[in-house]
Amino acid sequence: MADEETPETTEEETAAEAAPTEGTEPEGAAAAEEPAAADVESEEDRPAGDVSPPPPALPRREQRAAAKQAAASQRAPRSREERQADRDAERKRKAAQRRRRRLKERERAKTTTTAAAEPTLAVHEPTTGRPKERLGRVVSDKADQTITVRIDIARRHRFYEKVVRSSSTLHAHDPSNDAHEGDLVRVVESRPLSKTKRWRLVEVLERAR
Repeated sequence: MADEETPETTEEETAAEAAPTEGTEPEGAAAAEEPAAADVESEEDRPAGDVSPPPPALPRREQRAAAKQAAASQRAPRSREERQADRDAERKRKAAQRRRRRLKERERAKTTTTAAAEPTLAVHEPTTGRPKERLGRVVSDKADQTITVRIDIARRHRFYEKVVRSSSTLHAHDPSNDAHEGDLVRVVESRPLSKTKRWRLVEVLERAR
């Protein structure tokens, strides 16, 4: 029979047919190995201390964080004493810088004060200008050398044209205790004489009956 006469293939022949010929490689394997070789070459050509920046597509904050993290990973670990010594040195440097700046500011202030020829007026020296004057009734003279004066104000309302009356009180200095309750007096503005006195008595215009 024909089927029985066909010679059987040996195992060595089947293995030889399945194995590829020498010098020939599959296209997929070659394509997969080429980018890997290119990556190895690019990594070898890159300097050892070069830290490649993050891609520009990242935000600026993330770029700074990535660069800082990369620099910290390359830095050698330091002990607690070394970090404290660095902090102390930085504090001393900043203190010396502040000291120099303050000395310059003081020298500049001295030069400006000496250049100013006009003397400053003291608090109790008479000043230029016309002091304010008020007419009012004395409502209290119980305090020593002090009178309480009521100032009556009558003005017309700017919209309704109605006369609006109001009053305010002030304390005036009366060194001789001349004014008494009910007197019409004239007071003038003065320097601060106490916590509440900013006025002094000029004259008594009308005595109380």
